[in-house]
Amino acid sequence: MVTAQQPDTTVTEEDRLRADFYNFLGLILAGPPDQMLLDQIAGLTGDNTDLGQAITALSRVAHVTKPAAAEREFNALFIGLGRGELLPYASYYLTGFLNEKPLAQLRNDMAVRAITRAPNVYEPEDNIASLMEMMAGLIVGRFGTPASIEDQKAFYNKHIGPWAGHFYSDLEAAEQSVLYASVGAAGRVFMEIERDGFRMTAD
Repeated sequence: MVTAQQPDTTVTEEDRLRADFYNFLGLILAGPPDQMLLDQIAGLTGDNTDLGQAITALSRVAHVTKPAAAEREFNALFIGLGRGELLPYASYYLTGFLNEKPLAQLRNDMAVRAITRAPNVYEPEDNIASLMEMMAGLIVGRFGTPASIEDQKAFYNKHIGPWAGHFYSDLEAAEQSVLYASVGAAGRVFMEIERDGFRMTAD
């Protein structure tokens, strides 16, 4: 996505941490991690919460994963010969087909929020990596002022909540997943936290 301006300094620490985790998921799902990112993940430590335990498990796997192995795994999962084991797109998960109504709805909402696709990105905008990045940007104000919790909730409920948890569960259980099984577990738990957090906010 295109960065419109510097993130707003009024964003709370909790929201900045949420955005950081969305950004992390977007980064590792956009392409295979290099050695620097693997080293950063290996240095993470989690607490005794479900998310903390998932992060600890991901850290352990990253510690013994080489970039070449991560690239082979990423290609098998998401690219493959013709297609990978998983198709990480909202349209596919919600309709069974690519480039369907969920993508059109997302493009409309992107236009309203002045979110534009970067010129070097050719994937449909409803892929999981882009949606994670968009959510992070909304939280910290990358596309303007930080989105209100109501706007975040609306975007999540429309474009992420209906399918991202299923995708992360599939990633966790995928035949080709090793490093990405831990990414899937962390993503699944994080989506549950976000879902429950938004449910506690008033409509």
